[in-house]
Amino acid sequence: MGDADWVNEVEQMQEEAAAPLIAEPPEIKLFERWSCEDVHVQDMSLQDYIAVKEKFARFLPHSAARFASKRFKKAQCPIVERLVNSLMMHGRNNGKKLMTVRIVKHSFEIIHLTTGENPLQVLVNAIINSGPREDSTRIGRQGTVRRQAVDVSPLRRVNQAIWLLCTGAREAAFRNIKSIAECLADELINAARGSSNS
Repeated sequence: MGDADWVNEVEQMQEEAAAPLIAEPPEIKLFERWSCEDVHVQDMSLQDYIAVKEKFARFLPHSAARFASKRFKKAQCPIVERLVNSLMMHGRNNGKKLMTVRIVKHSFEIIHLTTGENPLQVLVNAIINSGPREDSTRIGRQGTVRRQAVDVSPLRRVNQAIWLLCTGAREAAFRNIKSIAECLADELINAARGSSNS
């Protein structure tokens, strides 16, 4: 009788050990605060070029990956990291990525306090609104130069939007009492709303 109880107990322990433990992966939040799950890219043409969801989620916008190694690879770079990289410009700021990460972190806090929205969604909306949809190119014929209207590719729209937002924030903060983080927050909020102040 004792052997049967022991066999039953061993079988029960084996069944319990065989049951797989399902571990939920932790949700990746930018700066351990901002979730990218509820961020939505409204413009269908830019969904492949604004890398913000699922596999592009990061804790910090500092991956040290080589996104310039191949053509079009920068489309896979997380959009916040592209903003950080674009802020590191003008000689004295070259290479100071930790400084620009801090600036973006502070500006996201300001955006959340003023609007109450997810700063990632505000950034995505600002990029969608800031990128030009149409541009003009030079067509030269027999010495005369003519301007021809052309559509802008989605990747160039994102590139130019990020450049315009960073340049606007940098110029607003220059010789001003407001910090660059405050100027960047204002620029993103105005651009997301489609305001003429942006």
